Amino acid sequence: MSVPEGFLGRREVATSEEMERIGREIGAQLEAGDLLILTGPLGAGKTTFTRGLAEGLGVRGPVQSPTFVIARTHPSLVGRAPLVHVDAYRLGSGAELDDLDLELDRSVVVVEWGRGMAEDLADAWWDLELERPVGVGDDLDPSDLDSDAPRILTITRGGA
Repeated sequence: MSVPEGFLGRREVATSEEMERIGREIGAQLEAGDLLILTGPLGAGKTTFTRGLAEGLGVRGPVQSPTFVIARTHPSLVGRAPLVHVDAYRLGSGAELDDLDLELDRSVVVVEWGRGMAEDLADAWWDLELERPVGVGDDLDPSDLDSDAPRILTITRGGA
């Protein structure tokens, strides 16, 4: 569990660049065995955060939402742990997530849409809630969900 204490809590993230910067700073601290569970609506910034995290971790990109492939492994370019990026949106249960046979002890694992499914993968994890402030994005066309509007990021510890 290597996310620094200073990242815990709730903060407003003004831009996608800032979301990626936070991801980079956290990614630089992560180690094999770390599990991050990301929750939030479409366009909240889950993949943007993960893109920055991947850069900080030093893995091969590009990082894109793994919605259709369910999981992507990004090998390290700098001798650190690989990143396993999972999208649990289309999975029906934690058992289906467990069936992916993720190598948690050797990888950093990020599970988008994982709340309620991924908690049994590890004794401890980081829970990241990403949200658009009320009213932001409510009237956006789905093609505009990635627009550069403020987000709220809340990071807490889960498990032991």
